[in-house]
Amino acid sequence: MDQTQKLLQLIIFTFITISPYVSSAVPHHLRALVAPITKDTLTSLYTLTLNNNQSFVLDITGNLLWSECPQNHPLISCKSHKCTMAHSFQSPLCPPIITVNKRPCTCVATPINTVTQTCAFGDLTYTNLTISRTDGRTPITPITVPNIVSSCTPKTLLRSLPALTSGMAGLARSRIALPTQLASSLSVERSFAICLPSSSTAHGVAFFGSGPFFLQPPPGLEITSILSYAPLLRNQMNYDYYIDVKAVAINGEMVRFLARVLMFDSLGHGGVKLSTVVPYTTLMSHIYLPFLKAFAWATRDIPRAPKVHPFDLCLNTSRLGSTRVGLPVPQIDVMLTNGKNWTFFGSNSMKQVSDDVACLAVVDGGTKAEQAAVIGSFQMEDNFLLFDLAKQRIGFSSTLLFFRTTCGNFNFQSGV
Repeated sequence: MDQTQKLLQLIIFTFITISPYVSSAVPHHLRALVAPITKDTLTSLYTLTLNNNQSFVLDITGNLLWSECPQNHPLISCKSHKCTMAHSFQSPLCPPIITVNKRPCTCVATPINTVTQTCAFGDLTYTNLTISRTDGRTPITPITVPNIVSSCTPKTLLRSLPALTSGMAGLARSRIALPTQLASSLSVERSFAICLPSSSTAHGVAFFGSGPFFLQPPPGLEITSILSYAPLLRNQMNYDYYIDVKAVAINGEMVRFLARVLMFDSLGHGGVKLSTVVPYTTLMSHIYLPFLKAFAWATRDIPRAPKVHPFDLCLNTSRLGSTRVGLPVPQIDVMLTNGKNWTFFGSNSMKQVSDDVACLAVVDGGTKAEQAAVIGSFQMEDNFLLFDLAKQRIGFSSTLLFFRTTCGNFNFQSGV
């Protein structure tokens, strides 16, 4: 056998040997992955479907992927780099890991249910993750990503999550959160986007990687063309996403409160955080009370309705009518320091609680709230949010209803 034949056999053997992993590389023209998001109306939580049919609560403040594990699962050494990354942030909800690590040199993780604010202990492990590649218009083909770092968890940590949920999918800045792991495994950009549906009857969409991203109706809206951008702030105390807010306005009139409460203090308290597990925007009392007063004044000509928990201002909407962007109530502008406004109209400010009653979907977080404001998931519905981790910025659309589309209009049915 001559040298050429030997070389050819070696190439063929090498390709066959590594072929199970070749499918994990994303072709150049497919620069993103896509997964459906489902709204659970009972809990007001949103689940991300992975591995074809497993549902994980979508949590942009979560540091890793966690779920129950089979009895025989891979273990990660406590001396590994992966373990060091898992321990890079210790939540105050969890006791010290050293008190429960009974197996020498086995890495113990601390998965957190951010809905119930409870912590558990579980093995740090590896799992394979199946997700679809996309050209931005439809899912193309499933792809299995091997050796995603995740955490096992006891079944008790699943309490208060939607029925049949496997666990939680953390999308925070942590190096073992899904966006960073998928980016490093598949050589896609360190970026992800979420578009939360306003109904349980249609899927929203999550993308990992870079655009373009399209929503129907045909010929389709390329979402990145309508986004405004603002910096993402870092908080030394966690891996959460914060935006730099300077003021809040109602119908163009600024709400009067001490602006310094919007900033971080020396302990990392304060700031304006984004959350997909907090259902309604929550304001510290110092902001909430003047905000409520200003909105009440701006809607003084609309008949009131009795309060509905947890809301403090409810309106009789029987004669109010509607617009393309929801009830015709004053717009709310979250004014950012770079001159951009994230604007909320009736579709994201008023929660319809009955046929003739809608309530201002903002709640009081109290005087000792850890954050000045938490922008909740109701305010994000039918808004496209692009978290560009490489450039440390967020892209936001405000309501897609202006463009005659919704987060439920990604085409999950087609493909090749």
